[in-house]
Amino acid sequence: MKACETCQRVSIGVPFRNVSTMRAVVGSFFIYAPIVFLPAILVTALMVYVHLRTLGARDIKPLKDFLPDWKSHRYRYKSQIVYRGGSRIKFWLRPRLFWFFGCTLYCPLGVGLLEWTAYQVKLVENWWCPFAHGTKHAYADAPIDYSYWHTVETVQDLHPDDRNNPVWNQDADLAGGEPHEALKPLEWPEKGAA
Repeated sequence: MKACETCQRVSIGVPFRNVSTMRAVVGSFFIYAPIVFLPAILVTALMVYVHLRTLGARDIKPLKDFLPDWKSHRYRYKSQIVYRGGSRIKFWLRPRLFWFFGCTLYCPLGVGLLEWTAYQVKLVENWWCPFAHGTKHAYADAPIDYSYWHTVETVQDLHPDDRNNPVWNQDADLAGGEPHEALKPLEWPEKGAA
């Protein structure tokens, strides 16, 4: 499950109509400035991958599983739509290469790389830290056969819900077709409630 399956819709289209051209120019810097961090994110993801493989992990989804198939893109360079209106200051919006690079290469690669990194970090947490918390149900998209704690003698010290969680214990009871309690969001008591 992705975190935003339950997100409310973000309002950007209507407010953008009132954004000044200069503010849009400044804002565009913050779209492309992070490109310098993509190599660092890739190195981080590869280090996490090496960590998992070194510990014996198999069947880790590769990065390509998080990237859109090239054939699935609606536009190619020659058919890429471009911005045709506005002031002269918005000149950078007119070149086809700008839109092709941003929408066909940069954005899908960035999203895919971040999702692959998040997937692997979830694997690491499911392995080392099979302990319930308020958002742990969102890690169900990164299941493993057994957590570290299921491979050592202290497995009985785990809380029963953690010990029998199907996200990190493939032997957990899934009878009845209902999601295991550990796959549902935790409901914490209000502060001060007994």
